[in-house]
Amino acid sequence: MPTAATFRDIRRLVIGMLALVALAIAIQPALATTPSVAAPDTGEAEAAAQTPAEGQGADTQDAAGEGEAAYEYLGPEWIKGQPTSFEEDPWKSMTFQDQYTDDGQYALGMNNYILIPVIVAISAFVLFLLMVVVVRYRRREGREPSRTTHNTLIEVIWTIVPVIILIVIAVPSITLLARQYETPPENAITIKATGYQWYWGYTYPDQGGFEVISNMLPAEEALSAGLPAQLAVDNRMVVPVGVPLRIQTFGADVIHSFAVPSLWFKLDAIPGRLNERMLTIQEPGIYYGQCSELCGARHAYMPIAIEAVPMDRWRQWVLSKGGSFGEEAETSEAADIQAPASAADGAPAAGGAPTAADDGGTAPSVPLDASETEGAESTN
Repeated sequence: MPTAATFRDIRRLVIGMLALVALAIAIQPALATTPSVAAPDTGEAEAAAQTPAEGQGADTQDAAGEGEAAYEYLGPEWIKGQPTSFEEDPWKSMTFQDQYTDDGQYALGMNNYILIPVIVAISAFVLFLLMVVVVRYRRREGREPSRTTHNTLIEVIWTIVPVIILIVIAVPSITLLARQYETPPENAITIKATGYQWYWGYTYPDQGGFEVISNMLPAEEALSAGLPAQLAVDNRMVVPVGVPLRIQTFGADVIHSFAVPSLWFKLDAIPGRLNERMLTIQEPGIYYGQCSELCGARHAYMPIAIEAVPMDRWRQWVLSKGGSFGEEAETSEAADIQAPASAADGAPAAGGAPTAADDGGTAPSVPLDASETEGAESTN
């Protein structure tokens, strides 16, 4: 009889806990009241395709000599890596951001399919044991707990099982560490990120050594442009997508940390020392991060914004900044930036913005700087 009462009480506790969990899951959709800021719907995309932006369509070869006019930055519909608010998605706000690198996807899979199940299983087992002890040996039952000690079988089990669990966790962990510190190939594109108090500078030594200074935009200006406040910047770090990048970090004054969560990238920027790590971004888009080392009074106001675009688009940006591509640029620069010969109306100029074809179909299907051939002819 006492045993039946014990299991009855345990069953009631379990049913009560399951009811609370079910209630939490049921009210979760009601909490997500703010719509997600993502790619525009198909109707908006088609409308944008039919109405080219003012000033587009000029010959890109002429525009290359006009600085910023030669390149148009991606709009807010291309934002992929940014924090999620609790109002937008309560569960997603408490876990990792979506990952857009191979290392990030590996790490996220390890968390979701190895660490979380192990943590949940151990926690549930310990909770079950605590419930049994609390219910079975409560004072009202009047039971006397066993005084047995040195149970060989139990001691062997609680030694071997944790060792097996640690091995299961250690193998993918060591693999992830090795992947994160893989040496960049010789032909990787080098970008040096320098941390200043309190902004970032991005230097491109392979493209002439020019530097782009990146400061946080005022909140009003960022929000008016549809960009996230305290993350949007005046000049993003523009990089090519799908190719290895050699990211080097350096601190000009104190220790900073170059961290972009959605790219699974974090590397300290230390004065007097050049750190280096490889980064390969899978999809075009905008990815945000922040300095992750306490570097002074305005530490929270030096965000990182990375814009990943196709290679021809990135070359166009480099040329608009006054950069070069060495001997290769001398022989093929004109061919790289001139508009393609196309009989189709509305064909985009060379170096057009990425489309869904570049992104596996997840990004907007409309180039953000689609150039009309008619506009190019009228400009010329």
